[in-house]
Amino acid sequence: MTGHSQAKEAGIFVRLVLLGAPGAGKGTQAAALAAHYRIPHISTGDIFRQNLSQGTRLGLMARGYMDQGLLVPDNVTEAMVADRLREADALAGFVLDGFPRTLPQADALEQMLAGWQAELTAAVLLAVSAERLVARLTARRVCPQCGATYHLAFHPPQTAGVCDRCGAALVQRDDDAAPTVRTRISVYEEQTAPLITFYRARSLLQEVNGEQPVDVVTATVIARLGGARP
Repeated sequence: MTGHSQAKEAGIFVRLVLLGAPGAGKGTQAAALAAHYRIPHISTGDIFRQNLSQGTRLGLMARGYMDQGLLVPDNVTEAMVADRLREADALAGFVLDGFPRTLPQADALEQMLAGWQAELTAAVLLAVSAERLVARLTARRVCPQCGATYHLAFHPPQTAGVCDRCGAALVQRDDDAAPTVRTRISVYEEQTAPLITFYRARSLLQEVNGEQPVDVVTATVIARLGGARP
C-alpha cells in the first residue's frame, strides 16, 4: 500500500487544485488554505527552481529544453510533480498551485492519484473579471535588487517607489504592462476552459468569487470543503 493510500485509509486527506488567471490570488489562497489544513502549498514554479538548482535528473532534462528556447514537455513537468507529491509532507494532502495548466496535465494528475488509490478533493476556481485582473496586475511593482514584491493598492511600499528592504527603486515588470497582461489572461482562458469542463464533469469544481476580500475568499473555500480541518 502506498503512502497516499495509507493516508486515505486513515481518512486524512485534503487534495486541492487551484485554478485562476494571473492575478486571481492563487498564491495567496494556496498559502492560507495550506496553513488551515496543515498541508503543503506546492507551487510548480518552486518545484522547477528546486530541480534546476539541485541539478536533479529531471532538472537537467528541463534545462536542456530551456537552453534551446523550447517549452519543457508535459512528461518532464508531470514527473517533477509526481516526485514532489510522493514526499512525506504531501501524503496527507496538498494544495497544487500552477498545475495542472492543460487538459493533458489534468489527465496525468488524475492517473497519478488513481495509481496511489487516492483522489482529488476539489478543484477551486477563483473567478475574477478581466478588468479586475488587469487592475491588480498593472499595480504590481518589484525590486530589481532583492526581488521583493509590492502592490500599489494592497501592499504598497512605505515610501512610494522605493523598496522597504534595500532602498532600491521599484519597477514594473514588462509582463505586468496592460497589453501584456491582457494577452496573458487570454492565453489562460484558452488553456483553462477545458480544465473547468473537466473538473465540473467530475463534480470536483468549486467556483468562488475571487473579487471578495482575501479572508472572505479563504473562508468561503473552507466552508465549501466542509469547514473543519481533517
